[in-house]
Amino acid sequence: MTLTFIIVFALIAVLLALALVYSNWPNWLKGLLAVAVSCFYFFGFGAVHSLLGIPSTDALPDRFVMLAAMIDEPRGKFPGALYVWVTPIEEGKNFLQPRAYRLPYTRSLHEQISDGMRKGREGVPQMGTAEVKQGNGKGASWLNPGSDEQEVKIMDLPTPQVPEK
Repeated sequence: MTLTFIIVFALIAVLLALALVYSNWPNWLKGLLAVAVSCFYFFGFGAVHSLLGIPSTDALPDRFVMLAAMIDEPRGKFPGALYVWVTPIEEGKNFLQPRAYRLPYTRSLHEQISDGMRKGREGVPQMGTAEVKQGNGKGASWLNPGSDEQEVKIMDLPTPQVPEK
């Protein structure tokens, strides 16, 4: 798949070069085209990075099953990070494709994840919920500091109830 993206980016670069050299467009339009394709390259690079398995910084799903986690504690100028591999739960069913997420380090979440990993090794499946933290109530919600942060809770996955016959 990454080879496909590389070929597409190379094709776009060749088309740009042809348009800049052989067209009779005004110079300002050629400059605008060069800037637009350059910006597209950086956007595409980020999109390809997300496909390569690098942990996403997107918001966690509202409900998820925690499969694995790794804790990178703060040291020196590095603020630390928490990496979790989860599958979302939607309509009571979890998907089979896990996704890696990178969360900012907090001591309380570190303890929850450590406890969840310990229970997971003991055979108790773990699930989690992620709710958007509320801001300070001043201004529009998109201006509130903390409104893009999530409150994550890790707990035991309830055992499914089998209906009686």
